[in-house]
Amino acid sequence: MDQRVAEYWESAGNGDVKCLLCPHYCVIQENRTGRCGVRVNREGTLFAESYGCVTSIALDPIEKKPLYMFNPGKNIVSIGSYGCNFRCQFCQNYGISLEYKSAKIENFTPETIAEVAIMAKSDENVGIAYTYNEPLIGYEFIKDCALLIRKAGLANVLVTNGYINIEPIIELLPLVDAVNVDIKGYNERTYNRVGGTLAPVLKMIEASKKLCHVEVTTLISPGVNENEVEEIAKWLSELDKSIPYHLSRFFPRYKISDCVPTPPEIMHRMLDIAKRYLDNVYLGNI
Repeated sequence: MDQRVAEYWESAGNGDVKCLLCPHYCVIQENRTGRCGVRVNREGTLFAESYGCVTSIALDPIEKKPLYMFNPGKNIVSIGSYGCNFRCQFCQNYGISLEYKSAKIENFTPETIAEVAIMAKSDENVGIAYTYNEPLIGYEFIKDCALLIRKAGLANVLVTNGYINIEPIIELLPLVDAVNVDIKGYNERTYNRVGGTLAPVLKMIEASKKLCHVEVTTLISPGVNENEVEEIAKWLSELDKSIPYHLSRFFPRYKISDCVPTPPEIMHRMLDIAKRYLDNVYLGNI
């Protein structure tokens, strides 16, 4: 498939380009990619190198995203590509997000993705979920697919870390029906550990809440972020007390493998805390 020229970038001089899609604002030299690994400088032009590249595709229960209050009981076609603009040491899908050089990749056009979604209607499919890796680094492919999915009367769902600049997400959101945003914690130290900052994620959630259905997930990791759940829940309640909040149990994975899973008693304590502020709180992986 021909590579697609990327959106949201500018020349940085001397043949370099500056990506404007996410808050990293990577300045990218010739034949190099940004931190995400998928936006590449070719002769002073930024290309979306992962456009049409699919590493994973499956028909999932929509609750697996997790989305508990958006078409419950239905299925959704889930697709993933490769790359990520975070560096989570506990990544659950690191084989396609962070160590993807050997990942098996198939090429799809937006038209083919739409055909797959339409054919799956007989299996109670409600649309497409862009998930598995960080989908928004493949912004152009998502936007092109989303237009066709919307024309087919189906739903577009983002499962994302929310680390995107406000201008591109505002452009995309009118085509999006639901999002689940993974909020890592509620302070800069927690976000520095994964290679980001908190404020852009909060802005993305606020923007999404105005235009589509929103659910939020936090992976509870002992000694890392369990003390931040109350602050997250309080902030979400000020936005809307009915926002579904998913507390997901940590299991050792990737580069954090020398510890135990989050004890169930911590998960239940976090559940009780979050319920003080929010009407819909759920435990996952437990």
